[in-house]
Amino acid sequence: MQPLVRLLVPFLRFLWETKQRAMSTLPLLILYTSLLAIVISFLFSLLRNRRRHSSHRLPPGPKPWPIVGNLPHLGPMPHQSIAGLARTHGPLMYLRLGFVDVVVAASASVAAQFLKIHDSNFSNRPPNSGAKHIAYNYQDIVFRPYGPRWRMLRKISSVHLFSGKALDDYRHVRQEEMAVLTRALASAGTEPVNLAQRLNLCVVNALGRVMLGFRVFGDGTGGSDPRADEFKSMVVELMVLAGVFNVGDFVPALERLDLQGVARKMKKLHKRFDVFLSDILEERKMNGRDGGNKLTDLLGTLISLMDDANGEEKLTETEIKALLLNMFTAGTDTSSSTIEWAIAELIRHPKVWAQVQQELDSVVGRDRLVTELDLPQLTYLQAVIKEIFRLHPSTPLSLPRAASESCKINGYDIPKGSTLLVNIWAIARDPNEWADPLEFRPERFLPGGEKYNVDVKGNDYELIPFGAGRRICAGLSWGLRMVQLGTATLAHAFNWELPGGLKPEKLNMDEAYGLTLQRAAPLVVHPRPRLSPNAYQA
Repeated sequence: MQPLVRLLVPFLRFLWETKQRAMSTLPLLILYTSLLAIVISFLFSLLRNRRRHSSHRLPPGPKPWPIVGNLPHLGPMPHQSIAGLARTHGPLMYLRLGFVDVVVAASASVAAQFLKIHDSNFSNRPPNSGAKHIAYNYQDIVFRPYGPRWRMLRKISSVHLFSGKALDDYRHVRQEEMAVLTRALASAGTEPVNLAQRLNLCVVNALGRVMLGFRVFGDGTGGSDPRADEFKSMVVELMVLAGVFNVGDFVPALERLDLQGVARKMKKLHKRFDVFLSDILEERKMNGRDGGNKLTDLLGTLISLMDDANGEEKLTETEIKALLLNMFTAGTDTSSSTIEWAIAELIRHPKVWAQVQQELDSVVGRDRLVTELDLPQLTYLQAVIKEIFRLHPSTPLSLPRAASESCKINGYDIPKGSTLLVNIWAIARDPNEWADPLEFRPERFLPGGEKYNVDVKGNDYELIPFGAGRRICAGLSWGLRMVQLGTATLAHAFNWELPGGLKPEKLNMDEAYGLTLQRAAPLVVHPRPRLSPNAYQA
């Protein structure tokens, strides 16, 4: 307590001096009032935290700094920094971020305690600036509080977009968009292509056709559409901002000051997204277009629920835009970046790549492209995909959850209101769970391998790239099919060369942290077609 008193004394002296001058001018009076409110809020939060913690046996963790707590320990790569702290303090770790209690699960067994045994207690999200300023003030499916409206939105997306029948009905859409991508890549000529850009265009158009009934970005043949570049930049900016540990979320007294400028950037980005989504919604409401699609797309269903439904199932326009925002952000950049990681790993591991191509040639041949019906027969490819999800989970730190009530985990007290972070990245590299955890070794998932029976669908807690429990990613099935088909198609249809004679072992594999795990440097490559010419014309 003594260091805090020493910090506060000069600040309180400044407040007193400001008060003497504040009576004469309105701006100074406002400044004085604001600073006084911050001090009162700070002292109240400090006393409340000290009183609450005095009676709790909290999990171990690093010693927090005054006021900001452990925020300085996070660094530019929080998933890596937190993994390092867990190696010192244990897989169940306590952090104090500002005035917020945070518990971290960094092992499969601890994650199972939270996401399986205590799942219902951790079914809500904590307050955060991203949900407030970008996601229509918690009106979306990702950050909305657990309850009837959340279950209703989840049911709508599950039945009309992510059910087995819906996925099968739209199988041809994913395959057609991958065919468009392969044709564009096959005709790229001598110039290298930005694979990240092309993949994002493909995935957005595939999801757009299913959700909206039409391609969002033209014919999808290349990266020349400025709207596509704008959309990609918006999604990446959203993921970066959502991954920032905003001081205002953890020190409430500082929220209005927006010291990092995060809230300002979020509000600006929200306006851009809202214009994009509002234009789509208004166009559909005016002309009822279905893009020639014989199937009912998700937006048509949502509009019918806005116009015709009664009671709890009646949607608002804001809820529709929030749901579209979720699908276009969580369902596009995650899939395209995972495929990009997959191709990068195959380039770096030519023996694995050769084995993938050998399997594809034996099952598919060289006269056509891969289809989703081929995927169950591609045993080695499936193992490669699991290894990609292990080393490069699209969400390295789970979206935060909040404890509705106090509970005990492994003998430690978890206070009510605590924020839970599951370090998915660290769990998938835990040497207690994985042999040679840093090696790219798909054989671990083959018959006879030590992890043969492990899947990525939230049942095996050592590999949960989509999360687990009742708030597991709603688009798991869509994302899995898109990544499998995309990786198989690109590995089968092309040999990939790095520009400038760069050797595969020198390829930059650094991560860029955000809500999703992007590559620090986009993958730029030369695609060399390897199938018969008619395969690219289908």
